[in-house]
Amino acid sequence: MIQGIAHVYGDNIDTDRIIPGKYTKTLDVSLLANHVLEDLDPEFRHKVQKGDILVAGDNFGCGSSREQAPIALKEAGISIVIAHYFARIFFRNAINIGLPVLEVPKHDFQAGDEVRINIQAGTIKNLRSGKEFTATPLPKVMIDILHEGGLVSYLKKNQTYSL
Repeated sequence: MIQGIAHVYGDNIDTDRIIPGKYTKTLDVSLLANHVLEDLDPEFRHKVQKGDILVAGDNFGCGSSREQAPIALKEAGISIVIAHYFARIFFRNAINIGLPVLEVPKHDFQAGDEVRINIQAGTIKNLRSGKEFTATPLPKVMIDILHEGGLVSYLKKNQTYSL
């Protein structure tokens, strides 16, 4: 179960808006977190709290295959991203680094709403309005990857061969 405050943005937010390319030449994830969404919302890094939820519209994470985009969001404290739908490479990169993402084709969240999410059930409740939404179900293997904190941890735990 995840519960947090919603930060709501619109459609077609590309990876360069999530983390500008000029910051992607570092392995320091705190630097990424300090600049996440700065071109879209310069105050975001001051507003976001650990456990908050990012909500977007259509085509979130489009653009490049930049893995730093979901890493920056996770490091900034975002616990999950909800969108109408995601660019496929962002969706997979997020799962791979252990950042939950759920597609909710129809939602009407407002900034500041308190949201409760059950990832396994795919249910989302807006605690302010009382409205409930259903997400597109995640395959079991993706839920397992998220439970392990990402693909690397999942593969280490489930390794069936030795090198």
